[in-house]
Amino acid sequence: MSNYPGNLFVVAAPSGAGKSSLVKALMELDTRVQPSISHTTRPPRGQEMHGREYFFIDDKQFDSMVLSDSFLEWAHVHGHRYGTSRSSIEERIKQGGDVILEIDYQGALQIKRIFNNAVLIFILPPSWEELRSRLQRRGEDTPEVIELRLKNAAIEMAQTQEFDYVIINEMFERALFDLKAIVHSQRLKFAAQQISRVTVFKALNLT
Repeated sequence: MSNYPGNLFVVAAPSGAGKSSLVKALMELDTRVQPSISHTTRPPRGQEMHGREYFFIDDKQFDSMVLSDSFLEWAHVHGHRYGTSRSSIEERIKQGGDVILEIDYQGALQIKRIFNNAVLIFILPPSWEELRSRLQRRGEDTPEVIELRLKNAAIEMAQTQEFDYVIINEMFERALFDLKAIVHSQRLKFAAQQISRVTVFKALNLT
C-alpha cells in the first residue's frame, strides 16, 4: 500500500526513553499530526481513559478482533497485548491526514511490510544509566518490573538498524526538534508535494 496523500509515522522506543512525551509535544505543536489509538488488554494507568490513550478491552474481545483480521499489527508487550486497527489508519491517510503511532518494534516492522511508505522512527536513551534512572523516577514499576523492562530494552534497541530514523533523547527540546524535522521533511518529498500541491504542479506543467 503506497502513494497515500497522508503520512504514517511509526515511533518505537524502549520503556523510559521518552517516546510518549515526545509524541505528545509534537502533536501539541503540529495539529496536522493525529494519534492512532491502539487497543490493549492491559488495565489503565493513572489518569488514562478508554478511547483517549487506548481502547482498553479484555482478552475475549482482543481474540475476536484478531480472528476477524481487524488489526494492522498486534504484539505481546510486557505480558499484555496491543493492537492497531487497520481500518482507522487506512481511512485517515487516504484522506490526507498524518497519523502517528506509538508501538513496539515488532509492530513497527509489521506495519512497514504492509505500508511500505511508513516512516519508522526509533527513540534511544543517551545511556543505560539514564534509562534506568528514568524508569525509577516514573515510580510506576516495582524493581523487578524495571529489570524486566531493561532486559527487554536490550532486545528492542538491537532492532534500531531496521528503522528509517534514529533520535537520541538526551535533551528533550533537541529530540523534539529532530522529530519535527523528520515530519516536515516527509511533507516536502516530491511525491507528497505532487499530491498535496496539485494545483501548483499543474500550473508548472509538472504532472
